[in-house]
Amino acid sequence: MQYKDQELKDSPTESPSQSVGVAKVWRQIKENLLILSIALGLALLIRTFIAEPRFIPSDSMVPTLQLGDRLVVEKISYRFHPPEMGDIVVFEPPTQLQIQGYAKDQAFIKRVIGESGQIVSVANGKVYINNKPLKEDYIAESPDYRWGPQQVPENQVFVMGDNRNNSNDSHIWGFLPTKNIIGRALFRFWPFDRIGFVTKK
Repeated sequence: MQYKDQELKDSPTESPSQSVGVAKVWRQIKENLLILSIALGLALLIRTFIAEPRFIPSDSMVPTLQLGDRLVVEKISYRFHPPEMGDIVVFEPPTQLQIQGYAKDQAFIKRVIGESGQIVSVANGKVYINNKPLKEDYIAESPDYRWGPQQVPENQVFVMGDNRNNSNDSHIWGFLPTKNIIGRALFRFWPFDRIGFVTKK
């Protein structure tokens, strides 16, 4: 009986200070998890409704945007007004491209050239809007094809890459429904030597 009493007496027990320490650690873990959850929730909210990062996967927007550029695409503007001429927009491929095998989530980036109601044509190395030639200092070279004239339907836009002769754009697959537009290219954050806002030309 004495042996059993001694065994119980010598068994390790948790002191009050140890209990407090464990409780503190768990409280800190819970707080950190809560902060992390809030941060992730805010990041998801911002990415879904406000802005998101994108990279340029091709040279179709050269020289304005280079292959590998990283951009911030803002999603708020077009809740208040339609896309405007000169905007550089990121969009989901329209039905015509999906039929060709492009995935719905494979984003494209082009410049808005024609707005709803305008008549667009390409001839003699120039783009015409309502029969007036556009001055386009930002393109890689003059287009070597003819297109149109056609009027841009309601709730659609005509988009082109700045690298006119190496761009899979509206002159190939037609008009872009505005509902497919994800947002507007706002800011280039990479590479650092070309960091800055993406502006209309």
